[in-house]
Amino acid sequence: MGVFSRQKFFQELTHGCLLPTAQQGLEQVWQLLVICLLCRLLWMLGRSSADHASITCLPACVIDKPSPVLFLCNLAPSGLPPFVKHMSTVAGGFYALYLFFELHMIWVVLLSLLCYLFLFLCRHSNIRGTFLSITVLIYLLLGELHMMDTTNWHKMRGSQMVVAMKAISLAFDLDRGVVASVPSPIEFMGYIYFVGTVIFGPWISFNSYKEALEGRKLSLAWLFKVSFSWVKSQICLVISNCVAPYLFPYFIPVYGDKLLRSKKRRKIRGTPAKWLLAYENTMSFHFSNYFVGYLSETSTALAGAGFTEEKENLKWDMSVSKPLSIEFPRSMVDVVTSWNLPMSRFLHTYVFTSALRFGTFTAVMVTYTASALLHGLSFHLGAVLISLAFITYVEHVFRKRLAVVFNACILSRKCPPNCRHQNKKKLWVYLINVAFSALAVLHLTYLGSVFNSSVDYMEEDEDDITHHTIQKWSELSWTSHWVTFGCWVLYRLIL
Repeated sequence: MGVFSRQKFFQELTHGCLLPTAQQGLEQVWQLLVICLLCRLLWMLGRSSADHASITCLPACVIDKPSPVLFLCNLAPSGLPPFVKHMSTVAGGFYALYLFFELHMIWVVLLSLLCYLFLFLCRHSNIRGTFLSITVLIYLLLGELHMMDTTNWHKMRGSQMVVAMKAISLAFDLDRGVVASVPSPIEFMGYIYFVGTVIFGPWISFNSYKEALEGRKLSLAWLFKVSFSWVKSQICLVISNCVAPYLFPYFIPVYGDKLLRSKKRRKIRGTPAKWLLAYENTMSFHFSNYFVGYLSETSTALAGAGFTEEKENLKWDMSVSKPLSIEFPRSMVDVVTSWNLPMSRFLHTYVFTSALRFGTFTAVMVTYTASALLHGLSFHLGAVLISLAFITYVEHVFRKRLAVVFNACILSRKCPPNCRHQNKKKLWVYLINVAFSALAVLHLTYLGSVFNSSVDYMEEDEDDITHHTIQKWSELSWTSHWVTFGCWVLYRLIL
């Protein structure tokens, strides 16, 4: 938006940023949302016809002797065949992929075909999950390094990751007996290309996909979930583009006009100003993630998935991110869990649990390494995720030790009401937890400082990204790494 006086900025904000951002957001996704809704209506129509057939035939079917009516009842339509439902979501998923990636979508298709071929050939094996994980990671690494240019590959990174997570989770579920047998090709492709999740995610299980195809009736709760998630996604998009980048020079003028007058804000001198700029970058990055999270909630619910069932009650309660738990965190452990809840469940269920037999620290490192590989070969993403592995592990063990020493509720996660700690609501307990919350905000600001608009132009040159990451952390004196090392030293001293 350029450099304006504060008064001029707020005058131009609505027409110069808010409205164009919201309009562009709608233009990019409206076709995807329409496809999701059409698929939902199609599956619901199939269920409705089945229900209607069973109701109209019931009086004739209860008679004891054969009759023409009974014969007709046995031939009554039972709604859409499963094959048609699977084909509809495959068609919708293919069209959505073409809308966003055009012919480059072939690489997503190749990954799905490779995964099904592997599952079919190894259908009698009991370690499909591990071997398929290795196969998928090799494919992703080869694609990153050799198969196509980096820019286009990175555009498909999200869809590739969702396909990989679905295939890997299905393989582990087959090994564990959660899924009885290898799905048919059309069932597998329907799951992989489920239109509600194929572009923005999130990961859902194979059983959740099958429940979605049952075509539950429309309800006010469903409509409220879709509408509310959509509104929240647009608010987050506006904050990411129009508020966060101008937070301190315009919205919260901490330095008065000093930051306002600086046209090259990345060259601002002074440690406090650098931390403020880092916080702006972090906030913009966070809200762009919330935007994608709420948008994925919208598309998933619109397509009929993302609910839990209690008796005959449907709760449309899918949650992808918890912004309040990230912006006002209790701990970094809560942050990494709340960042993407479905992916956290996937990593915990299929990676962390499988690696736990090698020890907690090893399991943590394997989990974050797997996450880094799924996200692609990017230095700044890998550096942030591996740093998070050390930060969360050290914080967890350090606070666990302090909780034993002080017999207080100061663990990384909030204690249940019936915990055995003697000190629960004392002032010094609250102060310790607040101190760790402030430390988590510092970690988030530090780690998020590497994500800004300039990185988008460096995607083809990994050396530039590496230099950018090291430079950003150097400007902040490697604070987060040093603090983590200090916490580890204290933990070892009181062990």
